Amino acid sequence: MYQKLKIIIKFILPQGIANRVENLFRKLYSLFYSGNKVYCTICQKHFSKFIVLENGDQLCPACGSLPRHRRLWLIINEENKINNDDVMLHFSPEKCITQKLKKLYEEKYHTTDYDTKTNTKFHFDITNIAAKEATYTYMICYHVLEHIENDMQAMKELYRILKPQGKIVIQTPFKEGAIYENAEVKTKQDRLKHFGQDDHVRIYSVDGLKKRLESVGFNVALKQYENEKNNFYGFKKQETIFICEK
Repeated sequence: MYQKLKIIIKFILPQGIANRVENLFRKLYSLFYSGNKVYCTICQKHFSKFIVLENGDQLCPACGSLPRHRRLWLIINEENKINNDDVMLHFSPEKCITQKLKKLYEEKYHTTDYDTKTNTKFHFDITNIAAKEATYTYMICYHVLEHIENDMQAMKELYRILKPQGKIVIQTPFKEGAIYENAEVKTKQDRLKHFGQDDHVRIYSVDGLKKRLESVGFNVALKQYENEKNNFYGFKKQETIFICEK
């Protein structure tokens, strides 16, 4: 129901108006989820439950955050200490988190998306980033690398623009065993079949991604999370997140 209404709004209205209407729609729709059984770490609101999507993800009725966004928000607050000379860069930013970070850090928070239609500060090509060496103290690269054909070049660029002792938070979908990629898989239909999404070009393994990141110079630490007992935050059953330092 929620997803169908959202699709209709975006289909019949121009993008700018659709975004404003979507925010109002969420506020009204969230009234049907009043309660105290679950909690969103981003908008800091309680609900009777989260909206369960077709893939099983639990969506916040008010801000639209997914489980990985709510977990990321906690990690940002745990890991990140922005000082006077620090600048943060967020690749393909999630709207629900972007709004919070803009309020917190203002001009110290930069956003980028390769798609020029998105409302971000920059539109960097992650394999050839138009930024000076050692520009950023903290970066967020969530569910991006699995879209990039030349991922090793992207990792080199991330390392280059990160300041010494700087950190980058990285996550992708994972599988057991080795990384799976196939250069002959080109069409959206085939990519959906092979990689689980029509704009993905590989599926990483945890160990495989770790080795690739280490090969370009990063010191890599893993944060691994198990089942949440009471589903209070609506997190995924298991998550692995990379904290990479230069």
